Amino acid sequence: MLIVGIAGGTGSGKTTVVKEIVKMLPRERVAVIPQDSYYYDSSHIPMEERQKINFDHPSSIEFSLLTKHVEMLRNGQCIEQPTYSYLTCSRLPETIHVEPADVIIIEGILILTDEKLRNMMDLKIFVDADSDDRLARVIIRDMAERGRTAEAVLKRYAETLKPMHEQFIEPTKRYADIIVPQGGHNQKAINVISHFFKKNIGHQN
Repeated sequence: MLIVGIAGGTGSGKTTVVKEIVKMLPRERVAVIPQDSYYYDSSHIPMEERQKINFDHPSSIEFSLLTKHVEMLRNGQCIEQPTYSYLTCSRLPETIHVEPADVIIIEGILILTDEKLRNMMDLKIFVDADSDDRLARVIIRDMAERGRTAEAVLKRYAETLKPMHEQFIEPTKRYADIIVPQGGHNQKAINVISHFFKKNIGHQN
């Protein structure tokens, strides 16, 4: 089993890189674990307070549960992955059944900030992108998927996303084995990573 971490700033193209890699591998041999599923449940907090949650700080992630689930998968056990709603800032009652696979991809902006989780990874990838490009993607995504206005996104970017990126996310680049410039559009980098996966999975057969 290969455990692969794919990190990078918000809007850097991590999800695109993950999708490209998954397309190149047999579907039954890869499982994707999104960091976003492991945000702490905030259903007990008034909605007005939930809107103030800093989703870009490591303390917002239940890393203890995430590392436990990765350990379970590594030991051949199935997990029930939580699901999270950005609209209500709370966990949903539904879970996603995930079975062990040859490649486990953990994806999220903060996954390299946790030492225990980081040490479980066989390959650490940091997806890099220009800050202006990331901001443009965040505006489009948050307006479409999270019900935010452009003004609200820009305010959040200036007050939270940018300083948190500089404090917590950008420094984790030094832990990466591979840095992918140009986000999900770097096809050569994706091909190199996919070749690594195929070669190492092949050795396990």
